[in-house]
Formats: sequence, C-alpha cells, structure tokens
Amino acid sequence: MSETDQTSLAHRLRERIERDGPITFRDWMQAALYDPPDGYYRRRRIRQGRAGDYRTAPETSPLFGAVFAHYFMKSYFDLGAPDEFAIIEVGAAAGDCARAVLMTLQREFPKVFNATRYLIDEISDDARSRALTKLGEFKDRIQFRSLSEIESPLPHAIIFSNELLDAFPVNRVIGRNGTIRELRVGLNDEGEFAWIEDELSSDVAEYCARVGLQLGEGQIYEVNLGAEEFISRAAQVISEGLLITVDYGADRNVLLNDPNRFQGTLRAFHQHHFVDDLLARPGAHDLTTTVDWTQIQEAGARSGLEILRLQRLDEFLLGEGALDELGSTANDIYDPVERLNLNAAARELIMPNGMAASFQVLVQRKIL
Repeated sequence: MSETDQTSLAHRLRERIERDGPITFRDWMQAALYDPPDGYYRRRRIRQGRAGDYRTAPETSPLFGAVFAHYFMKSYFDLGAPDEFAIIEVGAAAGDCARAVLMTLQREFPKVFNATRYLIDEISDDARSRALTKLGEFKDRIQFRSLSEIESPLPHAIIFSNELLDAFPVNRVIGRNGTIRELRVGLNDEGEFAWIEDELSSDVAEYCARVGLQLGEGQIYEVNLGAEEFISRAAQVISEGLLITVDYGADRNVLLNDPNRFQGTLRAFHQHHFVDDLLARPGAHDLTTTVDWTQIQEAGARSGLEILRLQRLDEFLLGEGALDELGSTANDIYDPVERLNLNAAARELIMPNGMAASFQVLVQRKIL
C-alpha cells in the first residue's frame, strides 16, 4: 500500500476539520471504520485470524455456529414451529457462523432447515463476496439484505450478531470541573489529530441526563448511541422472536467504577497488538469499545424486549451442549491431526481461561 493510499482518508478528515472545526469522535470513528473506500471494514484485507488483527469465535471453531444452531432449533419450536422462520445475522463477515449453522440444521434438524431463510446484513463488499463463495451450497437458502431494507416485520425471526456492537462508532465524554464535556477530534499545531474538549452534543447530553451519568475529574466514558438505534431497529423488524447479541461488555456500574477503565475502553488493534496512538492512521486499524450491557438492556426494554438471559459465552456454549456436539463432530473425523486441531480450537470456546470466557451472550425476546 502506498503512502498516498494510507493517508487519503486522513487527508480528507483533516480538510473537514480545517473547514468545519473539531468533529465528534463518533464521526471520526465512523469514517475510520466505514468510510468507502478507505474505512477499515471497507478495504479488501485480511482482518481476522493469525494474519489479521483479531480473532473471532466463529472462525476459531465451527463449534460456535453448531451450538447456536441447536439453540435456534429450540427457539424455532418455542415459536410454534412456523412454516417460515428467518435467521438474520448482522455483521456476518466471511460467513463462518452462517455455514456452521446451516450445515448443522441441514444435517440434524431438516424440518427447521426447510423452514429457514438465512438473511445476512454485512457492510463489506469483500466479506459478502467471500461469504457467497463459502455458502454456495446454500444459495437458495440465503439472502443478503440489511435491516434497514426490511419494511414489514417478520412474523417469526431471530436476529443474531457476534462482535457487532463493540464496533459501532461512539461519542466520548470526560468529567471536568464537576461537569461533563465531550471529547472531539481536532488538529494540533503540527496538523496531527488531537483530542479537543467541547460542549456536549445534544443527543449525548440527553443520554447523560437520562442515565444520570456522573464522572470523576478526568474520567472518560464512551456513549454508544448507535447500539441503542440498532436495538430499536431490530425490535421493529421482529413481530415475534429473539434478539441474540454476543459481545464483550460489562454492567454500567462496573464500567464506571473499575479503575482500569478510568480512561474509558476505547482501544485499537493492529496484528493482535494494541495501538498506542488511537487517532493515528485512520482506516489502518480496528477500533473497539466495551459494550455497556445495562444500556443495551434498557434500550431493549424501551422497544418491548424482555431479557431471557445474560451469560458468559463459554458457560452458554457448555449449557447448550457444546461437549456433545464436539464429541459428535470428532467421531466423524479420522485424520488425527484434523481431530487434534478441532479439539484445540474448541478449548478456546469452552475452557474457563479461553477466549469465550471474555464474552457474554444477551438473549432478548419479543412476543406478541
């Protein structure tokens, strides 16, 4: 990649700030992650796995999707075994989870499989292309469609996401002299991106007042208004069904009182390492924040969703039959190396010190 390519987005952001003044971090993060064509999630590149910047559970092991397929099956019958059943995966990436879910339903639960339409909402053209290839055998069962394009509520549906909300652009606020100020992005004397304190945006001020937010001097907190908008839209799409959210997060009180999170939870990754300068090279690295599960549950309640469970991902997978599924899959593998790799990857999802232990599953339900 040339230096010109690396700085084209940065150049446009600098021009915007020079013209209009400091911008909200939400706007800056939106550009850094989703700007076409230079945003992190818009560019054609390897983002997941050892050669990328992070790992996700679905690409770590097919066990993830297989276990959720079992949970989807039970949800299907809880909804009365309808003739039409929709699973909508938002942020499906290259389709690893979708493939594992559909293969498991086809193999083990043909009645559910025959009733299922699998809708994929994925912003990346590259990811959609790879998912289409990976899901070729299910081309009559899948459809690429965003939530915003669904005009009428689906009668019976599940909306599922994995590591989606943590990548939504956020506003950042800071406690200052007994009040709350907003951290925007401006330019310093050298023309580099820098944090600028300013008055709160109106929507951020409304949120802070609604939750009674109080911050210590210099304490930073991220406000994820996009997550609330997503929950509201998801609830509108479902007439009856579930909203299942897998991500890493914590209760609001924990986020506010944890001394290790005094400077907020915003972080950037490049090749599995933290990036020191979060504002450097927009579009070149992943940006993420920890989900406020209190906010997500409150947003769901306002949209008519009730909470069924909030549980650590490893505990959820074990409780939904991960060990049985692992044993069944291993019995069909005769190559000892392949079986060893399967077991090693599965340990990441079911051991208490594996990657799944840092994630949670929130299940919210909408009923007629």
